[in-house]
Amino acid sequence: MARWQPGATQRLVVAAVDLFTEQGYDATTVTQIAERAGVTKSTFFRHFSDKRELLVAGQETLSRLLAEGITEAPASASPLQAVAAGLERASSAMGPANRELGPRLKAAVAASTELQERDALKSVGLAAAMTAALIARGVPDPTAHLAGELGVLAFKRGYAQWSESDRDDTQGLAPHALAALEDLHAATASLS
Repeated sequence: MARWQPGATQRLVVAAVDLFTEQGYDATTVTQIAERAGVTKSTFFRHFSDKRELLVAGQETLSRLLAEGITEAPASASPLQAVAAGLERASSAMGPANRELGPRLKAAVAASTELQERDALKSVGLAAAMTAALIARGVPDPTAHLAGELGVLAFKRGYAQWSESDRDDTQGLAPHALAALEDLHAATASLS
């Protein structure tokens, strides 16, 4: 196995999601994931501490992109406009491979309580990154937390719609995430 081939992280994630879908999370071993990805077991452990961590591959990058978009939004932007800027920035990093992985990842998470828990922690981390960026902009704490949570919901809803949409849809993730944010914003009006 050639350990120097590029894309090991992506290959490991795809291999793991496929195996989780085929045989279940609990029945899948690190050795099987490494073999399917065409890398050694030691290469697996250079990229991930355990198989649960495959689910959050790229979370740090995603959190950083969301926060950068919020930070770089115009000073006059409302909290939700800043979140929209974060969603646009993060969406720009999501390509066809992310789109193809979506339905399989969703199925793997749905079939495993452990992966559902890890997915929930991922959401908490993304919300925290957005909340911190909003607070740094001077947004009051409760508002920043609410906007950060809405941002996570919008990202997840937009990603689900994008990954399950017609393959002729070439718009990318951003329009789906922004439409989801608008829908959630409109839904908040019915809360009062």
